[in-house]
Amino acid sequence: MLLLRQGYVIRSMVGGIDSFPLLAVPMFVLAGILMAHGKISEKLFDVFVYFLGNKRAGIPCAVIITCLFYGAISGSAPATVAAVGSMTIPLLIELGYEKDFSTAIVAVAGGLGVIIPPSIPFIMYAMATGESVSDLFLAGIVPGMMISALLIFYAYYYCRRHGEDREKIQAKMDQLKTKGFVNILKESIWALLSPVIVLGCIYSGVASPTEAAVISVFYSLFVSLFIYKSIKVKQIWGIMVEAMKTYAPILFILATSTAFSRVLTLMQVPQDVSAWIMTHFSNEIVLLLVINVVLLIVGMVMDTTPAILILSPILLPIVEHVGMNPIHFGVMMIVNLAVGFVTPPVGVNLFVASSLTNVPMMQIAKKAMTMIGYFMLALLLITFIPAISLCLL
Repeated sequence: MLLLRQGYVIRSMVGGIDSFPLLAVPMFVLAGILMAHGKISEKLFDVFVYFLGNKRAGIPCAVIITCLFYGAISGSAPATVAAVGSMTIPLLIELGYEKDFSTAIVAVAGGLGVIIPPSIPFIMYAMATGESVSDLFLAGIVPGMMISALLIFYAYYYCRRHGEDREKIQAKMDQLKTKGFVNILKESIWALLSPVIVLGCIYSGVASPTEAAVISVFYSLFVSLFIYKSIKVKQIWGIMVEAMKTYAPILFILATSTAFSRVLTLMQVPQDVSAWIMTHFSNEIVLLLVINVVLLIVGMVMDTTPAILILSPILLPIVEHVGMNPIHFGVMMIVNLAVGFVTPPVGVNLFVASSLTNVPMMQIAKKAMTMIGYFMLALLLITFIPAISLCLL
């Protein structure tokens, strides 16, 4: 009997990763690493600073929008923080912004990487629930833009209250403008086109999300090798090894989480949990608030992938019972878990940001609390206004 159970677990682990949609994950990981080595974030940042730099809070706003666009390229929050933060945080500090604020704003804005499509957690949710990856990608656009707008509002308020060193900023703007708008646009257009090409291929029907991920890899490679010339052919093997090292732990977590989820289903845990919750929380508003609290706590202590694969089969029947659209729930779940990227003790974005500046993780978390509050406001709006997620479907 024990051997039979072990055989079931092993089959579940192998079967869990034997999925065509799942092939998109290593491809997006590789594309993100290629873009990071290709200094794509620098090109994006320059074009946004050119337009926003002279405005109040223009530089922090440019950082947030760069995170938004880079997230649409990498599909990963930690990758967004690493790529954008390594270039923008030293610049923000040089221009007179506080070190804590500079680090915190990149750490929080990096969370947009899992909400703006293409998003790796959305692919995981689609795999766990059988929902359409394309629909989930589409549903993440408006919530991601709304969270970006709230973070921009906070950056404006913060800079208005604490002031900025306009002399240093103007010197940076003068330096940038000597390059000329045409040259800056010529350099950045290839980076700006990346999410357009990936999402365009998906929604025009030219390619599935997995095929679009492969297109993203070849596009990133072409731009980095031949347009920006920021990587050399001999570096490609090292980049692929780095991508494999990044994806291998994800793959193992994915396999074990899938097996664990199937064992829970076999033991009828989802049905038991669903029955208990429905018995104790009959009010729809209270129920959704409780689920949000559970997901926020889980996001603080568990990585995104196992959280999605284990909790989706348990919570989805509950929210469907109260009439919630599975795509809407997917967005709500991912936004909850995105908050977990900047909340201790797991807070991956905090670790990445801390490694860039040597600011203690708890100090970054403390500075990020107000921004997390804006994230939570967006979460409540997303939870109780389905149209925010579903308006493009």
